[in-house]
Amino acid sequence: MNKKILVIAPHPDDEVLGCGGIIKKYSQNGDEVFLAVLTKPYEPDWTKDYIKDKLIQTKKSNMTLGIKKTYSLGFPTVKLDTIPQKKINDELHQVVAEVKPQIVFIPFYGDLNKDHRITCESSLVATRPLTGSAIKKILCYEILSETEWGIEPFKPNVYVDISDNFIIKKKAMEEYKSELKKFPHPRSLEALEALAKKRGSEAGLTYAEAFMLIREIL
Repeated sequence: MNKKILVIAPHPDDEVLGCGGIIKKYSQNGDEVFLAVLTKPYEPDWTKDYIKDKLIQTKKSNMTLGIKKTYSLGFPTVKLDTIPQKKINDELHQVVAEVKPQIVFIPFYGDLNKDHRITCESSLVATRPLTGSAIKKILCYEILSETEWGIEPFKPNVYVDISDNFIIKKKAMEEYKSELKKFPHPRSLEALEALAKKRGSEAGLTYAEAFMLIREIL
C-alpha cells in the first residue's frame, strides 16, 4: 500500500534543502508526497520580479522532485511572529486533515530563523496523536544556514540513503536560482553536496539526508 507523506516547510526551497533526496525516493516508489509551504514573499519587501520568479522556481523544483500537490498557506515571509499562532495552527490542521499523511517532515525546533521555529511548533500542534490520526511518524529535517547557526544542536538519529538520487536533489535546488549563493556560503550547491557527503559518511553511505525522529507509533 502506497504511503502519503507531508513535508511542511516555512519557505519555498526549505523542502529541497532538508528533504529533497527522500522526497524523490518516495515519489519514485509510487508514494504520494504533499508539500505545505507556510509563507510567500510580498511587496514592498520583495520586488514583483522576485515574487514572480520564485513562484516559477517553486513549481519547477516541485516537478523535479515529483511532489503531487503543494499547499501555499500565504503567510508573509519572515513575519510569522506577527500572525496569531492559532491561525497558523488551524491552517496547518486543515492541510493535515485533508492529506491524512502517515509520515510528516517538519523543520527543526532549534533553527535560527523564527519562521522555522514557529512552523515547527504549529506543525506539532497540527499533528498531535489524537484518536483516528493516520500519522505514524514525525521527523525534523535540517536546513543549511539555519540549523547549524542556531544554539540548539541538531542530533540526527535517522539516516536515509540518497546516493542514487542526490543528483536530482541538486537539480531541484538549481531551480531556486534566486536562493543560491557562491561557495563557501552554506546555501551553495557545493555546501549542499558537502553536507550530503558528511551525513553519508556518518552512516557508511556515499550521500545521505539526516533527520531527528520526534515520534513514531508502531
